[in-house]
Amino acid sequence: MLIRQLSMFIENKEGRLSAALKVLADNNINISALSLADSDEYGVLRLIVDDADKAKQALSDSGITVATNNVIAIVMDDQPGGALAALQLLSQNGISVEYMYACIAKVTGKAIMVVRADDCQKADKILGDGGYDTVDPGEFYRI
Repeated sequence: MLIRQLSMFIENKEGRLSAALKVLADNNINISALSLADSDEYGVLRLIVDDADKAKQALSDSGITVATNNVIAIVMDDQPGGALAALQLLSQNGISVEYMYACIAKVTGKAIMVVRADDCQKADKILGDGGYDTVDPGEFYRI
């Protein structure tokens, strides 16, 4: 199942990340997963939140440019090679992974990896056919 993710550029200056997170907190928006990659001048903040529409509006209203896109949350065994097997399945079926990040989950003995693929719809089907569970958006937003 596809999950909506927010992506934004955050200027790499003191307080900018805190300001974005404060907007979410002030609007009672809960973060389920977060990834931050940075360079010298800016960072790319990716979030999965419990109300993407409300978060996008609140962040936009505060002057932060926000985009949404789809990702997949893959449930895999929490063991060496767990992520590798899922990535190999995607690669063997012509799916490129643009980026990925892990998140903390409440699934005992399992790990969840958030993946942005060049074709998320196809990737979701391939993973399901390959025996992988993906997390329902409603469940993920409650993690």
